[in-house]
Amino acid sequence: MAERTPGGLFSGLSRNTFLLALSSLFADISTEMIVPVLPIFLTQSLKVSASVLGLVEGIAGATQNVTQGLAGSLSDKLQHRKPIALMGYFLAAVGKPLMGLATMWQAVLGGRFIDRLGAGTRSAPRDALIASSVAEADRGRAFGLEGAGDNAGACLGPLLAVLLFVVWHLPIRVLFYLAVIPGLLAFSMVLFVRERPIKAAVKSKIDVSLSRFPKAYCKFLLATALFGIGNSSNAFLILETKDIGASLTTTILIYAGFNLVAALISYPAGSLSDRLGRRNLLVLSIMIFFITYLGFATTHNVAIIGFLFAFYGLYQGIIRSVGKALASDYVSGELRASAIGWYNTTIGFSGLAASLIGGRLWDTVGHPAVFFFGAAFAAVGALAFIALIPAVVKRD
Repeated sequence: MAERTPGGLFSGLSRNTFLLALSSLFADISTEMIVPVLPIFLTQSLKVSASVLGLVEGIAGATQNVTQGLAGSLSDKLQHRKPIALMGYFLAAVGKPLMGLATMWQAVLGGRFIDRLGAGTRSAPRDALIASSVAEADRGRAFGLEGAGDNAGACLGPLLAVLLFVVWHLPIRVLFYLAVIPGLLAFSMVLFVRERPIKAAVKSKIDVSLSRFPKAYCKFLLATALFGIGNSSNAFLILETKDIGASLTTTILIYAGFNLVAALISYPAGSLSDRLGRRNLLVLSIMIFFITYLGFATTHNVAIIGFLFAFYGLYQGIIRSVGKALASDYVSGELRASAIGWYNTTIGFSGLAASLIGGRLWDTVGHPAVFFFGAAFAAVGALAFIALIPAVVKRD
């Protein structure tokens, strides 16, 4: 195990933990510089419909999360995490400028695909590095610190976008070009991570079968999928905020506030899950999602929407750190990247369905239908977690 920090707030964490948290900070600054402006770029600059937006974001999310399953299995086969993570960070960095060069939505999709392919490639091996860098009793806090870095970057990225686009009046396409800089900084953080190979038998092939995992883990994936069917892209929340009358600057600032709340809650949530168990915190986060989506479906007040978006940050921060920690609880070290990867793959497939359905509902039924649909499956997902997942997970 890597070097541990001395006692205090961050006791039990390691040098690797902080380096990987910094990598997530810079990676999300890079990503979130463009996320709040991407729906506007597509629908206003390139004049596409919400259905096309749902398709682009659905494929992007599915690419990221499906790739995590494959990258996790490859990482477990090779028993090397760092080289695969580095490849992913590099791809994600260079995918951003390609979107800025686009003159049609298909080219945006291509750039977004490369970006999310990189994000998916890096995530499972990075998360396995995090899990192996601390004792099991400190795992929630380790993922909480990484989640704090991730969400802090997701807060700083939109603020940087406001500075560049609104204050300095740079063209929207320049944001995509500049996003490569923090992306490469994220890559450089991982270069300093020290990986200790896991002693395990080398496999002759990459095993992507779920039969390797305990039944309890498969129930966890089922509950995750049921919730995920209604969990469409945050792009619809951004579009709704803009459509009810918020300016682009206000919309980006509201989105930054959402990510700030997520950053602030991530570490406490991960730490709390180490002591109290993870299932109940995940159910709480899903209920926050439920309330937020009901609110978006029923109000057109910008101030209320701003509050709901910030409240939604609690969901993001909790599920970001606690979900991956719970996925890793079910397995031993040699399968950890696969377990986290297939958890994210489940999120990706269900999120693709949710975004495609959301786009059609937005265009054909009305904006509230997207959020009522999401709230309904949040209720189903919360019940599934309560019925299928024990309050404290014990590895088989």
